[in-house]
Amino acid sequence: MIKPTLMVQGCTSDAGKSTVVAALCRLLHRRGVRVAPFKSQNMALNSAVTVDGGEIGRAQALQALAAGLEPHTDFNPVLLKPNTDTGAQVIIHGKAVADLNARAYHEYKPRAMAAVLQSYGRLCEQYEAVLVEGAGSPAEINLRDRDIANMGFAEAVDCPVVLVADIDRGGVFAHLVGTLELLSASEQQRTVGFLINRFRGDISLLQPGLDWLEARTGKPVLGVLPYLHGLYLDAEDAIAREQLAKRETKLRVVAPAYPRTSNHNDLDPLRLHPEVDFRFVGPNEAPPQEVDLIVLPGSKSVQADLRWLREHGWDAALRRHLRYGGKVIGICGGLQMLGYRLHDPLGLEGAPGSADGLGLLDMETTLAAEKQLVNVTGQLQLPGSPALAGYEIHMGVSHGPALARPAAVFADGRADGALSDDGQILATYCHGLFDTPQSLAALLAWAGADLGFAPGITVDPVARREADLNRLADATAAAIDWDKWHSALPGHPW
Repeated sequence: MIKPTLMVQGCTSDAGKSTVVAALCRLLHRRGVRVAPFKSQNMALNSAVTVDGGEIGRAQALQALAAGLEPHTDFNPVLLKPNTDTGAQVIIHGKAVADLNARAYHEYKPRAMAAVLQSYGRLCEQYEAVLVEGAGSPAEINLRDRDIANMGFAEAVDCPVVLVADIDRGGVFAHLVGTLELLSASEQQRTVGFLINRFRGDISLLQPGLDWLEARTGKPVLGVLPYLHGLYLDAEDAIAREQLAKRETKLRVVAPAYPRTSNHNDLDPLRLHPEVDFRFVGPNEAPPQEVDLIVLPGSKSVQADLRWLREHGWDAALRRHLRYGGKVIGICGGLQMLGYRLHDPLGLEGAPGSADGLGLLDMETTLAAEKQLVNVTGQLQLPGSPALAGYEIHMGVSHGPALARPAAVFADGRADGALSDDGQILATYCHGLFDTPQSLAALLAWAGADLGFAPGITVDPVARREADLNRLADATAAAIDWDKWHSALPGHPW
């Protein structure tokens, strides 16, 4: 039996689909409804390890949290992790099955759709409601053939659709009307209404436009959602470049935003910590010289991103930074870059071969066919042995003398990463490195040891994420016109 299903699609990427689904998941969860999030196809370099030993997009892991669930591969049965501008690793039900270019994947889509419908069917058997997130825009007419991510899925399972547009970018009425116009008659019919996202200002000035939109399209505006500053919610892919206002910071931290940065949400606790001045440094910016800590985040294409680092002067900047007493942290791909050599004999991230690393740790890494996917807990090998919790997602196997002094020891007894003999470099395969209050405080104290810095404010990223989910849900509940909502979605458990 098909359970009540609602699909949230967007006029553009980053229109707010992920946060709307997360908010609705939390609202239904509060009401005691067993609800599951779902995204048939996700293209993202931010992923999470699931309870059944696979990987899915971070946004679906966040939505699972909002629904009171452990992440499961059925919540995101198809995940595409780009490794070039035209190719991606294809992950089905949590496991990598192929590396395909765009045209080859288009031919593969019928097989991917079969996996999508299998997962959706299982969710319908287990849950009272399913909230579905679309991908990109349904108006990308060049991709409508064999579409599995937007209206192709909605038509296949016969579910209603709510269309979201971001007013903060401007052109919201053109986005909504234009998107609707480009849909087929049946797709227009199943679009039950609009949500306008990220509004700030006097809504009375917007009302004439809302009235016009409803008269022009015959579709209700179901709500105008406010712009919420400083939400700590895992982004699907886009790196957060917003500089948060902070009264006084004590530690300066940067990270290079290389082209294939993965799991950049690892660094969100630094971005949000009130005592840390953190920012990503993009391709048009010189590596800064006066910082306390440089973090090399994960990468989907380590050798390519390492070339990017060299082209932008980061190799010299890192050596200068260390020479003047600065600290460096490498996470996953960042760990691999810090070694002497990178080997890719199978051509998993490009042409088979080897390349020089940054040469800052005495170790080498060889890419292997089988990906390591595991949630971990343990202790950092820093003063006080602070608790650590996170996950591993990598295909590299590292070896060398530097690993004899690990950065962490996991609960299963495995040693992880490296801590340099001079105490300036810490490298780990553990994503979520900063997610526990203990590890975050210990790493900041380590990074600022020469400054006498110890965090004066305790920050709990997990508690902050939970609080912001509730804040998002409260704001969404207050902004939705529930009379219009119930009229547009009769029989749904809203």
